[in-house]
Amino acid sequence: MHKILVLWATPRSTSTAFEWMMRTRGDMACFHEPFGEWWYQGEDARWPRITDESPRTPGLTFDSVWQTLQSAAKQGPVFSKDFPHYVEHHWTDEFLAHYNHSFLLRDPAKVATSMFKHWPDFHLKEIAILEQRELFDRIADQLGASPPTIDSDDLLEDPHGIVEAYSNAVGIPYMPESLSWEPGDRSEVSWYDGGSWHANLRGSDGLKPQERRYIDISEAPDRVKEIYETVLPHYDHMHQYRLKAA
Repeated sequence: MHKILVLWATPRSTSTAFEWMMRTRGDMACFHEPFGEWWYQGEDARWPRITDESPRTPGLTFDSVWQTLQSAAKQGPVFSKDFPHYVEHHWTDEFLAHYNHSFLLRDPAKVATSMFKHWPDFHLKEIAILEQRELFDRIADQLGASPPTIDSDDLLEDPHGIVEAYSNAVGIPYMPESLSWEPGDRSEVSWYDGGSWHANLRGSDGLKPQERRYIDISEAPDRVKEIYETVLPHYDHMHQYRLKAA
């Protein structure tokens, strides 16, 4: 069985664009937040803001998702983009050993303010940075070194350099041609509400250099600032170990 190359990301972190680049490679089966669909709307969903009116998918369970991933890994190479809080209840050594772990970070000021635009009542757990740090430390302890980690700002500033560094770190060929694609339908990543969170991806044609932007968190609502201050030290810790372009 192949190990599953996983990118443990946070929401609003350019992670789906990175995933689309992995899909464009064409050399592995790719999964979009497979445990997320279960976490939000499975039979035993764990979303902290779930209500009786929230959508549910009959037959969708943690075990059914895990079986699908394992079946794919038996057939060939697999890439999965997911968020660590979806599976924190199942971080056994046996479960984690099935993965080749990597991480994607983003400045929590950008994550929190972007989440607020979509979901003003978002929960701390839904930005996943605390869980990301906990998993990062656990994998680092197992490896005796920090796992391959990239930052969204670095990725957008120098896509080819960071993707090349990432590819080398996780042991896959660097394919520069995979950073370009045609705009179009993105149904593969649209299980939640038809893909409203991925409108930018539908219109994009690749990962291209962008000027680094900054967010003034002092202008955010108090609750958003409190969440930012809670998670910032954990982001800063992981950030110091990020990969850099050659």
